[in-house]
Amino acid sequence: MKAVILAAGFGTRLLPVTKETPKVMLPLFAAGKARKLCLKPVSQLVFEQLHDVGFREFCFVVGRGKFVIRDYFTPDQGFINSLKENNKREQSVEMEEFYKRVSDSTITFVNQPETKGTGDAVYRARSFTADEPFLLHMGDDLVLSRENSHLKRLIATFENRKADAAFLVAKVPDPQVYGVVEGKQIAMGLIQVSNIVYQPEKTQSNLSDLTAYILKPNIFPVVENVKPLKKNGEVSLIPAIQKLIDKKGKVYAVKLEPNEKRIDIGDAVKYREALNTTYKYFTRER
Repeated sequence: MKAVILAAGFGTRLLPVTKETPKVMLPLFAAGKARKLCLKPVSQLVFEQLHDVGFREFCFVVGRGKFVIRDYFTPDQGFINSLKENNKREQSVEMEEFYKRVSDSTITFVNQPETKGTGDAVYRARSFTADEPFLLHMGDDLVLSRENSHLKRLIATFENRKADAAFLVAKVPDPQVYGVVEGKQIAMGLIQVSNIVYQPEKTQSNLSDLTAYILKPNIFPVVENVKPLKKNGEVSLIPAIQKLIDKKGKVYAVKLEPNEKRIDIGDAVKYREALNTTYKYFTRER
C-alpha cells in the first residue's frame, strides 16, 4: 500500500512563522537515537511512523514551500561529513538514521498550486496511487501510540472488513469545527459510519475524523464531482466519503484508545500544547 501525505496548507493561523516555513516543518519534541530527546519536523514524525509500519512509497502533496520539504527529504552526504568533521557525532548519527529511511523509500512530490482543500489534494495524487488502495495522512496532524498501534488497527480494519474507506476518529470538544461522525458501534472501538458531515450547524455527536484515512481508488470519481464549499471555494474530502456511504459503500471509523494522543498544531495555542505534550510523552518514554 502507498502513502499520501498532505503538506500544501498555508498555516495561516500560525502566521507570521509560517510565512516562510511550511506548517508541516514546524518542530515537535521526539525521541532520537538512544532515546535522547530531540526536535523533529511534524512531517518527519509522520513519515517515520508510516515507514515503521511498512510503507515504502510516499507522495507528498505540496504547495508553497515545496522546495523546503523536498530539500529536507533529500539525503545530504556533504552535511553528514561536515558534522563528523566538527565532532558532532550524535547529530551525524541522527541524520544518518533519517536519511537511511529516506533512501529506503521512493518519495514523489505532487504540486497543489492553490490551497483548494483536502479533496482537491487527494485528487491530485491519483496518478501516484493508480488502481490501489492508499493511506492518506495529514502532514500537520499526528497520533502518538506505542508501536504505532493506531495505524496498525486502521490498516487491519480496512483489510479485514473489506472496507471502501476507514479513518481514525476521536472525541473532540468542538466537533463542529471538523467533520462530525455518526454511526453504529459494531465492536469495541469500531463504528460503521452512517453519516459524516463537514462543520455542521447542529450535531448529535462529538466524534470527529482526524489524522489518517485509508481509501480505495473509487474515491477519485466521487471527489471529482464534489462541489466546492461556498465560503472558501475548497473541495472537502468529507462529502466524497458520505457519497460512498450513500452508494452502500462500507465505511468504518476506528476510535483512538485512551493511551493514544492526538497532536494538533492548528493554531498558536494548540501548537504550544503540542510542544508540552510531546515533551512529556517522550521524556516519559526515555
